[in-house]
Amino acid sequence: MEEFYPQIRTVHVWAVIASGTLFALRGGAFNLLGATWPKALPARVLSWTIDTTLLTAALMLMTVVRQYPFVDAWLTVKVLLLVVYIGLGTVAFRASRPRPVRIGFWIAALAVFGFIVTVARAHHPLGLLAPLAG
Repeated sequence: MEEFYPQIRTVHVWAVIASGTLFALRGGAFNLLGATWPKALPARVLSWTIDTTLLTAALMLMTVVRQYPFVDAWLTVKVLLLVVYIGLGTVAFRASRPRPVRIGFWIAALAVFGFIVTVARAHHPLGLLAPLAG
C-alpha cells in the first residue's frame, strides 16, 4: 500500500480543503445570512461524504506511515482538536442558539480547523507555534 502514498495524501489534502471550505460556506450562509440551504439534507450529505472520504484517507495514511494517535504526539493533538472542532461546529449550527453565540462558535471552529492544518503541516503538536517553543 506504500506505493499509493502520494495518491492517498492527495485525496486527503483535497478532502481537507473541501471539508473546510464547505464548513466555512455553510456556517457563513446560515449564521451571517440566515440561509436555510446549509441545514438542508443535500448540504449535510455532501458534508458527510467529504468527511468520510477525509477520515478514510487519514486512516489509510496512518497505516502507511505507521504513525498513530496516542503514540505520536502530533497525531494525538490532531485527533483531540478534531473532537473540539466537531463540538464547536455542532453548536454553530444549532438554530436554538442565539445568532451571536452561533457566530462565535463558528469562528472558533474555523480557528481550530486552521490550527489542525498547521499541526499537520508541521508534524508537530504546536503546529505553527513550534518555532516559538524551540
